[in-house]
Amino acid sequence: MAAPRNDDLKNKIIEATQRLLDKKPLSDISLAEISKEAGISKGTLYYYYKSKNDILFDITDNYLTTQWNDLIAWTENPEKDTSLHRLVKYVIERSISTPPMRFHLLCDAISGNEEIRQKLIKRYTEFENLIAEKLGERTSSLPAGYFSWLILFVSDGILIQKLLGNPDVDIDAFVEATAGYVKSIS
Repeated sequence: MAAPRNDDLKNKIIEATQRLLDKKPLSDISLAEISKEAGISKGTLYYYYKSKNDILFDITDNYLTTQWNDLIAWTENPEKDTSLHRLVKYVIERSISTPPMRFHLLCDAISGNEEIRQKLIKRYTEFENLIAEKLGERTSSLPAGYFSWLILFVSDGILIQKLLGNPDVDIDAFVEATAGYVKSIS
């Protein structure tokens, strides 16, 4: 039987780490736990990843690359209504669709993981630029750079309220109201 391809083992490690992240923060997960969850030896894990940060980098890249590609595909789909208010709604909904993953990335960045912090800052800026570009394609009446940051800030705030399980915030209604407001000013 042929040995598994490198990509298959890396994906297995990433998926195992993501399952563990559903239960606890990265700081509480050992490489031994990851190898056990992935069903591989610690030596195999160390061959592909020297640290948990390296695994988190790949998880981050996969997550953010998927978000990026989905946004581009959605905005370029001629069968979709990608008008300004729908774009705002789409970005916010996608940003809050995977709260545990974003939470882990943000927690690590905020709690002193400088490598993850720098990576997230870089990706936030890239997303801001992409969102501003897509906003600019749809309107010239709004300051695209400012508005794209506003969308990202709103998304992060909604994410926090969602993770808190705040019963006083109807997230779906808030997102709808936001899209409606954007529609009324554009």
